Amino acid sequence: MTSTSLDAGVEETLLAPGAPTRLRVEHLREAMGITNTRPRFSWALPTGTGPAATTAQTAYQITASNGWDTGRVGFGQHNLVPYSGPALESRSRFEWRVRTWTTDASGAETESPWSEPMPVELGLLHASDWIAEWIGPEEPVVAAPGERPGFALRKTFTLDAAPAFARAYATAHGIYELFLNGQQVGDQQLTPGSTSYNTTLQVQAYDVTALLRPGTNTIRAILTDGWYRGTFGFTRDADMYGTHTAFLAQLEMLSGGRTRMIGTDRSWLVSETEILSADLMAGQRVDFRIPQDSVRGEVATAARAAVTQGYETLTGPVAPPTRIVEELAPVAVTRLVSGHQVVDFGQNIHGWVRLTRLGAPGETVTLVHGEALDGNGDVTQDHLRPLDFRNPGQFLAAGQVDEVTGSGAPGEVFEPRHTTHGFQYLSIRGLTADLAPEDITACLVQTDLEPLGSFTCSDERLNKLHEIVQWSFRDNACEVPTDCPQREKAGWTGDWQLFIPTAAYLYDVAGFSRKWLNDVRADQWENGVIANISPSPGPDTTSADFMAFVNGSAGWGDAIVMVPWELYLATGDAGILAENWEAMKRWAGFVRTAAESNRHADRAAASPTPAPHEQYLWDTGFHWGEWMEPDGPEPDLFAARSADHGIVATAYYRNSTALLAKVAQVIGRAEEAAALAELSENIRRAWETEYLDSSGHVTQPSQANCVRALAFDLVSPARRGTVTAQVVSLIRAAGTHVGTGFLATPYLLPVLADNGELGLAYELLMQDSEPSWLAMVDRGATTMWELWNGIDADGNPHQSLNHYSKGAVASFLHRYTAGLRQASGSAGYERIMIEPRPGAGLTSAATSHQGPHGLIEVEWITANGGLQLRATVPAGTTAEVHLPGQPPAAVGPGKHHFVAPAPRGTTKNPQLVRSAP
Repeated sequence: MTSTSLDAGVEETLLAPGAPTRLRVEHLREAMGITNTRPRFSWALPTGTGPAATTAQTAYQITASNGWDTGRVGFGQHNLVPYSGPALESRSRFEWRVRTWTTDASGAETESPWSEPMPVELGLLHASDWIAEWIGPEEPVVAAPGERPGFALRKTFTLDAAPAFARAYATAHGIYELFLNGQQVGDQQLTPGSTSYNTTLQVQAYDVTALLRPGTNTIRAILTDGWYRGTFGFTRDADMYGTHTAFLAQLEMLSGGRTRMIGTDRSWLVSETEILSADLMAGQRVDFRIPQDSVRGEVATAARAAVTQGYETLTGPVAPPTRIVEELAPVAVTRLVSGHQVVDFGQNIHGWVRLTRLGAPGETVTLVHGEALDGNGDVTQDHLRPLDFRNPGQFLAAGQVDEVTGSGAPGEVFEPRHTTHGFQYLSIRGLTADLAPEDITACLVQTDLEPLGSFTCSDERLNKLHEIVQWSFRDNACEVPTDCPQREKAGWTGDWQLFIPTAAYLYDVAGFSRKWLNDVRADQWENGVIANISPSPGPDTTSADFMAFVNGSAGWGDAIVMVPWELYLATGDAGILAENWEAMKRWAGFVRTAAESNRHADRAAASPTPAPHEQYLWDTGFHWGEWMEPDGPEPDLFAARSADHGIVATAYYRNSTALLAKVAQVIGRAEEAAALAELSENIRRAWETEYLDSSGHVTQPSQANCVRALAFDLVSPARRGTVTAQVVSLIRAAGTHVGTGFLATPYLLPVLADNGELGLAYELLMQDSEPSWLAMVDRGATTMWELWNGIDADGNPHQSLNHYSKGAVASFLHRYTAGLRQASGSAGYERIMIEPRPGAGLTSAATSHQGPHGLIEVEWITANGGLQLRATVPAGTTAEVHLPGQPPAAVGPGKHHFVAPAPRGTTKNPQLVRSAP
């Protein structure tokens, strides 16, 4: 559906419902190697068209190849149905399928065909399932971080016949690639992935039946540092989880009714490889002149690592795997006077390049990755170099440099799969031959998330804005939600909590986020503090003092409450709330203790005796605050240790306790819900008492503080108008520019629209002078910038050019411009609101979202001064439609067409006209 096709006049073919689709197991499209013995099953209902369109499911039946058969279950549930078949054990395998009974608009019941089957296979559940031992290379001298080589671990064995069935299970402390007989096993990348290694280590399961053959076979793994001991983040810490890499693998083959197992042990051989060094931050260096597996051939050693070796932390996948999901060709290749060749891929991405034209034998080619060009047209990395906190005033290297030396062998290809970069441009240095576009490809590497949402409108700049928001998220969706794909690659909690409503609309991030929340819980401190970054190894790292005092910040730690709640709203999965409940409470307990036990020094000096409301003020501890406000003070982390951020922290204290009360209600904890609601109201009153003056104005006036006051319901209804007028005044005083930083930006436009200032919201949206979203578009951004002036008016880059946080504005486009949002009190899109709120001269807009109940579509155009709207409402869903100047219309499943005529000489519009579905 596009924004110009509303009145195309194409006659719709009437089709009866088909079979159920989109089968899922625990939010996964692929259920290979899972370790959940009570998984839940979901499917999308068959739809049909016209009068035969499905309105509701009345019953379902699931059958599986392991004997599970539910029979006809007279129930409408099709989302997260619990498994109830035979007990699942290690290696359990079955296929399941489902059929449904549904009703249409006439009430007639239709039995669907069976769906296509979906395979499910469990991995190894118990330590006793493993015969394999942890092994690793002996490193008498460990190279410096960022300069450590890759090692090969291999085993050769013989088979009398090709097996009828074979599986490989593998994981590592580091990054591994697995090969059988020279062929890469599977298409997953960066395995076993980013994780809190001290508590959780993912195991990948592979079907390798087709890769084995009679006679001699070789299983081989390449092992590098990865997240386990490589350099990481802004501080470039290394050895965060251990000082030695290790590998664990088990090959199981069934032939002639007998199973043979080959596991890693000390009989495996270890060799150096062509990988001279591999590091996620620094890059990868390769010398193809080194013969494969011939430098060393010693026996593998028992793995050594700081973390105790064992099987207790092993788990199956919770999130989709990381893959190469898209490949980009260059849009330009330019030879500079310096001899460097600069490749422009036209899009800022995360991943690596595949280079098929190498230098002459022995010629070393260097690849420097970056997001911007300097005045000479070459790649610059200056804006990506992080401060060295150990040496004040100094900067660390930006990294992102690969190097390859060719041997001259035919078909040689350089693809550095043990590092990743954030880049649009590539400077190739040392290559004498001219590079043709077909010689190089950019590989986009991300967690393989299913797209769910779309948006388009009549303004091409807004379409471009929405596109760069999507790209920025895709580039930062690699294993965990990272802040940027180049200088940090870190799973900052604050960034994800503010962006997840947007992300969950655009992509299926349920499993992705659940996996990350497992890490957040694992990293939570005993006192309830939530780490700023997850995964993280805890306080025992090189920068422990630095990281310790900044943890527990308002708006960052609150992610443990806000992220599960948003996932619940998006999916209807209350299990996500239940599994995070204790961690939520521990965080809230930490905040409550801080509020009740401590007072800020300035407040205590002004009044030695605290006022009664101060027990609800959270005004001590380190807080990032409204990070990166335009024209705000330069961030000073050490000054922030003693600053009074109570106006921000108390606001989040109120918001999280209010959400916790809702969570408690959903999971059946009514008494706790009532107590939390009372606490939240007391915090609200305390905030109002402390931070509003007698006239109802915010005493620390900023756009962010006023927006938060309205978004978090911190002010009583009688004072909302005063605070709204205050934020309007502040915006006008800023020349009608955005004045919010990280935390408040997602709420800015919605708050204005919901408080009678829709026109001003659109003025800010369409503002194209800095700071603004469209300034990014006009200056050629292909991803969102960390700073509003990421590329300044003179074309100079500043900090990361690939941070998705400011892209949360896309939710305004979905919910207000196009007009699709979930109704208050609904979860899983059972009830929706369709309320286009046009502005800024837009003449059309359209959005779609694949919710748990099916595809929702909204499309409107202006015509003859009025508005026409088409909407698709999926089965099991109700919608309330609001059009300008019209009374609401309640509709059920089906396709609907609405017309809101223009006013005709009267302030009262004619009644809304609705055509039949």
